[in-house]
Amino acid sequence: MTVQAATREIVSSPWPAPDVPTVGLAEHVLRHALRLGDKPALVDAPSGRTLSYRELAHRVDRATAGLAARGFGPGDVLAVHAPNIPEYAVIALATAARGGVITTTNPLYTAAELRHQLDDAGASILVTVPPFVATAREAGVRDPILFGDPALFDAPGIAPPVGVDPEAVVALLYSSGTTGLPKGVELTHRGLLANLMQLQTMLGLDEADTVVAVAPFFHTLGFTCLMSQPLAAGATVVSLPRFDLEGFLGAIQDHGATATIVVPPIARALARHPVVDRYDLSSLRFVGCGAAPLSKELEQECANRLGCVVHQGYGMTERAPASRYPAWSSRSATGAVRRASCCPGPRRVWSTARSGCAGPS
Repeated sequence: MTVQAATREIVSSPWPAPDVPTVGLAEHVLRHALRLGDKPALVDAPSGRTLSYRELAHRVDRATAGLAARGFGPGDVLAVHAPNIPEYAVIALATAARGGVITTTNPLYTAAELRHQLDDAGASILVTVPPFVATAREAGVRDPILFGDPALFDAPGIAPPVGVDPEAVVALLYSSGTTGLPKGVELTHRGLLANLMQLQTMLGLDEADTVVAVAPFFHTLGFTCLMSQPLAAGATVVSLPRFDLEGFLGAIQDHGATATIVVPPIARALARHPVVDRYDLSSLRFVGCGAAPLSKELEQECANRLGCVVHQGYGMTERAPASRYPAWSSRSATGAVRRASCCPGPRRVWSTARSGCAGPS
């Protein structure tokens, strides 16, 4: 039998390779905090509770000191068992600043599922919220720490400096894969920063943007694309602890959100649910979709109804997560938005692996 070698097309990127900073995740994400000051960094959608960039940086400093006081340092693992709340970013960045590793758990886990991940990750600290304390204790956690605990989140003093190695693991995120139990994926500071830089090239978020984060922060889509990337760009992140359609639509309307990234069932609701017509979503300039395939017909239906760009991306936890994403807009020096759809003709997907067009799909 003769096997003919497959023909491969190598497509060069029109975009330059990003210059990945040789710093840690926390330093990169917070690099605009001093300049942005009182600008909202994170907003809790149900309550309106807000953390400014100045407050975010201050609380990260305090939590970093609190971790140091507990003896938490480079290579140690901290688990977060919570829904999307502004303080999620605080503990994630503080863990990164101490040279530690954050592992994020699904708040809907049973005690047995939570125990498996804590054991597998080697977590020494678990931070959670009151509704999940019982599950944490059932999972064998003797002393779960609550968000807001002053001993950790308002610790005095300054944490001893830690030289963060960009090649060190900073996040241990779990991917369900297709079989068996969830599996931990090690992501380094440099790997995450590379994806943040690539996403910035594709998405062009900036300080004028407000991003509604409904995808959970424990998932790689929420952790990177809806929490870390918008903050690194100086945007405002509006977080929802759980999804309900009207709460999501209300968050977009009330905060004048310019962007969000959803999963296909939410995209379907945006395209077809009658309640959408009761909300003003005209501030949206971009809706992304990920985590599962979305048909091009539904993508176009959603775009037509919302009157904004709708694109889907492809990625995986191992990729931190974005692998392919359409380049869709940029801002001029005056702040005006230039919108762009996919390339004309055969559909082309922009690959953040090379920061450019990856060929027809």
